[in-house]
Amino acid sequence: MNAAKRQEIFARLQAANPHPTTELEYDTPFQLLIAVLLSAQATDKSVNIATRKFFPQHGTPQGLLALGEAGLADYIKTIGLFRTKAKNTIATCKILLEQHGGEVPQTREALEALPGVGRKTANVVLNTAFGQPTMAVDTHIFRVSNRTGIAPGKNVLEVERKLEKFVPREYMQDAHHWLILLGRYVCVARKPKCPQCGISDLCEFKQKTPA
Repeated sequence: MNAAKRQEIFARLQAANPHPTTELEYDTPFQLLIAVLLSAQATDKSVNIATRKFFPQHGTPQGLLALGEAGLADYIKTIGLFRTKAKNTIATCKILLEQHGGEVPQTREALEALPGVGRKTANVVLNTAFGQPTMAVDTHIFRVSNRTGIAPGKNVLEVERKLEKFVPREYMQDAHHWLILLGRYVCVARKPKCPQCGISDLCEFKQKTPA
């Protein structure tokens, strides 16, 4: 795919959705970090349903520590891997309080040192909470990048690197939100909704679905 096509793709995505953001609900960088940590192998909707029940009273590192691992697990038991996530969340709260003054760090290295926080989670937090132009590649972005030809790669890191290289600078801040939403609702895994897609004529996917 050439640069002109990529430029037009992101121009259209921006025109259709000028201010995209995560579908996770949060009020602070800490709450975003926890929501993203909980969202691994789970839907944003299921995470929001759970966090609405405990963020208002316990949505700080101190609040979750007071709740404890068993108490948190009870709130998030509807989410996959909830016991591991509860353990990682409480451990993360302790580290934030002991090493970062209760604040979410703004570097990838410090974020990835937190239990349960991988590269994708760190990228989401850096981008959405702190405005850094990172590219958080999940299954949706991986699929869209390969299927459309925007940034094909064999693994998520390769796709991330290619997106960082190929996405025009002026669109980098919002690019991962547009691609996630495109993959979640239009360029879906089993049968992409090509007739409903605003970039279908620019996409290089050979087996487009008919109207």
